[in-house]
Amino acid sequence: MKTVAGEPKMTSLSETAQEQEWRGSFGKEYSERNQFTPASLDSLYERKYGTTRTALNWRFLAGVPRDARVLEVGSNLGNQLAALQQIGFTNLHGIDVQSEIVKQSQGRLPSARLVEGSALQIPYPDGSFDLVFTSSLLIHIAPEDLVTAMSEIHRCSKTWIFGLEYYAPEMTEVPYRGHRNLLWKTDYVGMYLKNFADLELIREERLPYLTDSNVDTMFLLRRKG
Repeated sequence: MKTVAGEPKMTSLSETAQEQEWRGSFGKEYSERNQFTPASLDSLYERKYGTTRTALNWRFLAGVPRDARVLEVGSNLGNQLAALQQIGFTNLHGIDVQSEIVKQSQGRLPSARLVEGSALQIPYPDGSFDLVFTSSLLIHIAPEDLVTAMSEIHRCSKTWIFGLEYYAPEMTEVPYRGHRNLLWKTDYVGMYLKNFADLELIREERLPYLTDSNVDTMFLLRRKG
């Protein structure tokens, strides 16, 4: 079957241990805990960082046209896509490994295009999107699969890569709700720049938590030229 440019092409691949967890009860429970409106998401960020997601999105994405074709990898219930929609983005897409969650998120965001898919094999052709982003997604990719996920994000983006992830100067595993092998933190910006010579850093902000010693990083990368 011929693939139309910009349309998803579903392919099969072996599940990782992490994807198996997210497709099961663990992933469902995560989604039940993390359903936000743009207003409640802003309140969460205010408590965590002392600033809102809306303010961060404006700072980082002011130069991105509002009709840009945008893909979130790991969109879950669409919280971050709804936040982008609120500030004027109109061409929104998302993929997630949880089929039931994709159905729920489509109901919340009827104007977006949401499909089941893995970060390790994004079901779209090269350069399908102006901007591809993640929000606390790379932290759940095992270190041995991380370059594969980043390569897929890079492959699908024509111009920008945007992200918010846990930060550490070196790869560090973090126990997560009693589980191992589900959460890591590292210098994701440094990994992108090391592995993809055609990327340049436009902006990065380290976001220290107000309640503990953790730090997140928000970043915007762009293809050179």
